Amino acid sequence: MRAVVQRVSQASVSVGDDVVGAIAGGAVVLLGVALHDSDAEAERLAGKVARLRIFANEDGRFDQALVDVGREALVVSQFTLIADTRKGNRPSFTGAARPEQAEPLYEQFCAALRSEGITVAQGLFGAQMKLALVNDGPVTIVLDV
Repeated sequence: MRAVVQRVSQASVSVGDDVVGAIAGGAVVLLGVALHDSDAEAERLAGKVARLRIFANEDGRFDQALVDVGREALVVSQFTLIADTRKGNRPSFTGAARPEQAEPLYEQFCAALRSEGITVAQGLFGAQMKLALVNDGPVTIVLDV
């Protein structure tokens, strides 16, 4: 399982002309689920995201996390994060979980974030989405479990 976490001042995700998820500020989490991922990885990664210290304290140091600052998360599924680009110019997605495996793990990840006390907005699993965000910093961190 892989997450790209971006600190944002605002973000939204749309399907067609409809906004399906939006946050005023916090973190956008792009989530890729691999073939051999399980509930344990979803829980562990959600804990890492919740406690990832990417927000500045009063001294300007990265010392606070989503759980500390009371910010929101917008979670968007993105199987392309599992792409294998080692050979040729066309990415291979054979390592990505099939939708019937990936969707429950995506939902488990979101539920685990909520259990940490974080307000979670979501994209629409499997849909063609448009993501709009204002990256704050910019701060972007890649997490693998």
